[in-house]
Formats: sequence, C-alpha cells, structure tokens
Amino acid sequence: MSVLLYLIPIALALGLAGLVAFLWALRNGQFEDLDGAGSRILFDEDEKPAKRKGPEDKPPAP
Repeated sequence: MSVLLYLIPIALALGLAGLVAFLWALRNGQFEDLDGAGSRILFDEDEKPAKRKGPEDKPPAP
C-alpha cells in the first residue's frame, strides 16, 4: 500500500509533463502541415537537379 504513495504522484507528474509537452508543440506549430511532412520525406533535397542544355549552350556552328 505504501508503494501507491510513490506511484500516484509519479504518474500524475508524468501525465502533466506529457500535457505540457503537447501544449508546447501545439503553440509552436508542430501540427500545422501534417501532409507536407509526409510528402517531403519522399524527395531528396541534397541532390541538385541536372542542368539542362538550352540553345545558348550549343557550340557555335563552323
């Protein structure tokens, strides 16, 4: 029975910490663009697109 004197406050403190973390994330806009985050993971931002050769890149005609 004395174990409950420790477990109940610990459970309440963890629940309060979770609620504070959720409210912090909500205020900082963590849940604003849920679809964008799911689609951004599919594309590599590190790779640069290949440069296209346009008419100005052609060598001069002899």
